[in-house]
Amino acid sequence: MSIIRLVKKAQKGDDKAFLKLFQKYEQDIYRMAYVYVKNKEDTLDVVQEVAYRSFKKIDTLKKPEYFKTWLIKITISCAIDCLRKNKKVVQLKTEYEEIISSDVEDIPLSLSLHQLLDELNENEKSIVILKFYEGYSFKEIAELLNIPLGTSKSILYRALDKLRKQVKGADICEK
Repeated sequence: MSIIRLVKKAQKGDDKAFLKLFQKYEQDIYRMAYVYVKNKEDTLDVVQEVAYRSFKKIDTLKKPEYFKTWLIKITISCAIDCLRKNKKVVQLKTEYEEIISSDVEDIPLSLSLHQLLDELNENEKSIVILKFYEGYSFKEIAELLNIPLGTSKSILYRALDKLRKQVKGADICEK
């Protein structure tokens, strides 16, 4: 059965059609949420919230062919909400406790891709993830985030420039 027909059935209240649709994209939702929140528990919370919000609001989807895009947009929104909620909580990872308690003054830093992405603001991070992790075009990103096409391009190029500078800075620190 086509996605469009399933979406139309779900919009008319067919729970089984919605479940089929959601399960089809559940892994995409999980991956997108994980890139933002970076732990299994919060990711599962985001997926659950996406399921709830999308189920409640499926009747607001105007173009059934954009169902996946609509789900990804909800996922980004839920993930950002989760991050904001968790921002108030400061957690210290156990591997950093030893470093902090030691008397070593100069510690070489290594940056992972996730750490680099964390340095970007929410708009920049969203566009980088959508472009390079999910493979969306600039036009699709602009529609997904409700921003002009040119803005999506300039935000991406600004984000990439920030990332380049961070990587160069990390290289200098490690030498």
